[in-house]
Amino acid sequence: MTAVRREVLVPVAFLVLAVAVPAWWWLGRPAPDAGPPVVSVASPVSPAPSASPGPSGAPRAPSPSPAQAAPAREVPVPVPVRLVVPAIGVDAAVQDVGVDARGLLVVPAQARVVGWYRFSPPPGSGEGASVIAGHVDARGQGPGALFRLRELDVGDRLTVQRQDGSAVRYRVAARQTIVKGRLPVERLFARDGPPRLVVVTCGGPFLPDLGSYRDNVVVVALPEGS
Repeated sequence: MTAVRREVLVPVAFLVLAVAVPAWWWLGRPAPDAGPPVVSVASPVSPAPSASPGPSGAPRAPSPSPAQAAPAREVPVPVPVRLVVPAIGVDAAVQDVGVDARGLLVVPAQARVVGWYRFSPPPGSGEGASVIAGHVDARGQGPGALFRLRELDVGDRLTVQRQDGSAVRYRVAARQTIVKGRLPVERLFARDGPPRLVVVTCGGPFLPDLGSYRDNVVVVALPEGS
């Protein structure tokens, strides 16, 4: 694990910068939300204030405390290397990612690869939100690994394979499409509370003036048997 700089912020999830409106996006409009609001599953704590807008209208959350930011753990947990979601045909390599100079979440350049936010707990940790994010599509690459995330339903399985060969299995508890400027990142990406997996990509209509999609599609999954 790499050390967190003092100025690192909780990432915002505007995530994917697409630069062309794909016609095939509109052939399959996002399905209605599934399950309860994601924040009710993702955050076991009382509501926190909404993040103030950052660049491009994306929310910017307060800097974590040193204890929250430090990735070091007494018992190291293997990092994720692959995400498998049979219901939507995902079998994607996972890279660890951080934030850019503005504190915005970085995702892998390859559309078919997803990123694990390395300052979130690894899948299989005893508490907190393990965050995985990826492209919905990318210019010149077509649909991304999470293009069909909006199709997941409550009960669908997600499996995270880890560096040591072990796997952590989850079941979808909720899926919701949220306007980016309203994304409650403090609660969705909280490092405390029950263990859960939060998967995020872009969704909704494409906005040519911004070169990105208006919304985020957020899935929250809980460990099997929890």
